[in-house]
Amino acid sequence: MLGLDVSASDQTVARWHGDEPDAPGLDARETRQLRHIRRLGATGSVLMAIGALGAGAQPVLQNPIQGVRILGLPARIPTTALTMAMTGTVLVVLAWLLLGRFAVGRSANGLPPRRMTRSQLDRTLLLWILPLTIAPPMFSRDVYSYLAQSEITARGLDPYSIGPGQALGLDNVLTRTVPTIWRDTPAPYGPLFLWIGRGISAITGDNIVFGIFLHRLCALAGVALIVWALPRLAKRCGVASVSALWLGAANPLLIFHLVSGVHNEALMLGLMLAGIEFALRAIEKSEPITGRSAAYLLAGTTLMALSTTIKITSILALAFIWMALARRWGPSVKSLIKSALYLGSITAVVIVAVSFASGLGLGWLSPATLGTANAVRSWMSLPTSIGIMTGFGGVLLGLGDHTTAVLSLTRPIAAVVAAFIIVRMLIAAFTGRLHPVGALGVSLGALVLLFPVVQPWYLLWAVIPLAAWATRAAFRIPTIAFSSIVCVILMPNGAEYKPFVIVQASIATIIVCTIIILATRNILPWRGAVSGDTGAKSKTETTDAYAESS
Repeated sequence: MLGLDVSASDQTVARWHGDEPDAPGLDARETRQLRHIRRLGATGSVLMAIGALGAGAQPVLQNPIQGVRILGLPARIPTTALTMAMTGTVLVVLAWLLLGRFAVGRSANGLPPRRMTRSQLDRTLLLWILPLTIAPPMFSRDVYSYLAQSEITARGLDPYSIGPGQALGLDNVLTRTVPTIWRDTPAPYGPLFLWIGRGISAITGDNIVFGIFLHRLCALAGVALIVWALPRLAKRCGVASVSALWLGAANPLLIFHLVSGVHNEALMLGLMLAGIEFALRAIEKSEPITGRSAAYLLAGTTLMALSTTIKITSILALAFIWMALARRWGPSVKSLIKSALYLGSITAVVIVAVSFASGLGLGWLSPATLGTANAVRSWMSLPTSIGIMTGFGGVLLGLGDHTTAVLSLTRPIAAVVAAFIIVRMLIAAFTGRLHPVGALGVSLGALVLLFPVVQPWYLLWAVIPLAAWATRAAFRIPTIAFSSIVCVILMPNGAEYKPFVIVQASIATIIVCTIIILATRNILPWRGAVSGDTGAKSKTETTDAYAESS
């Protein structure tokens, strides 16, 4: 993908994938299919929420459904609960794939592609998200680390020097719910997130359920920012808003891991994308950056700096806005220095202000804190996978386990390669070969793939910006395939099950989903256009479809 010359394709992308004011909407048949797809995804989401009562990432203590006659039933039948959660997961992914037929659209005879409307997509996304907002967390137990680290901050201790076990005690109700691997590690998050967490802890105390609810509200606020910013950025890149929202915001990775999994990536990405949008409002205008334009640039830079104080990764967005601003002021060394001083001073002020106003200082920028996640060996990380496989090969050959030694080589090499790609993208953005949003997405994609530790939700760092820019099949197809596969192979409890339980649940899931596909083969577009429905549609039928979908 990095070797493609995309500079010449911008006009083509704008012509075929832009928001056409007179683009035809779905006809009556397609609108009916859309309603069925929406119900299929909603059914899957409800099944996930019910399955989460027994197969989700439930707290060790203060489980509100334990012993309850009906709600506590899934916990007593774990295989059935896992089957429901896995079946729901597959149904949501299938519904998302079917929805793509109406979000991306297919052009014919030189006409603009028919697509669903923005309101249709928004209502579909909302319906799929709602059941998971009241369900227990799924796919990860990180939210329990958030609660413990927030309590450490609320007690006036330094979360960047001690872990929950030492700060709160191993018998503390919050510590006991934190995964064992993270009980003695410091917080890897920025001061703004822990500052917010301290406020949540002050409200909820050691009430785990209420704390999860408030953290999920923060995640939903981040998702709302993503939904607000993504179509606006897509319009700047000549991409249809519904296409970008389908691939980015409606992606099951986002629904499962940011909403259900309650990850702080939601707030990080939301602030980052909103900041980019505000900054580009000033930079991409032909008028001088004064008055309102200057206010937009200031607001955008501030939001991106705040995003950095959630997770340091989003500082890359500031680098590409730096390139865009320097290009706007004239592609020269002088403009690079001028824009760097302007953006750098605002960013420094925001970071220092948040760090010290929160009372946490700059300890979050220390190498030890930033490297906390390296304790995990992630199979999704390319350099880590190479190191693990090489070490395993050495064991098979009788040479001993040299995994640690190999990782000490593969990880630095991967870091150098990632740095090279990022520099190349910065140059492309500065010279105007790539739009800053696209260059940022490619850079984040390289960073994720070559990062020492990769979690499934890290993929959203790259997928969401790229959804606003990339329309080539070389990007879209692998993204769709990888998102779908990753979503269905993860265990909903954020941990491991016994193999025979997984096998039983997988067989049951395959049977149920196959029956659903066969039962809906004539009402859902599993095979594309339904026979007998091809050909031109009347103007009256299209008008009726608009009225039916509103």
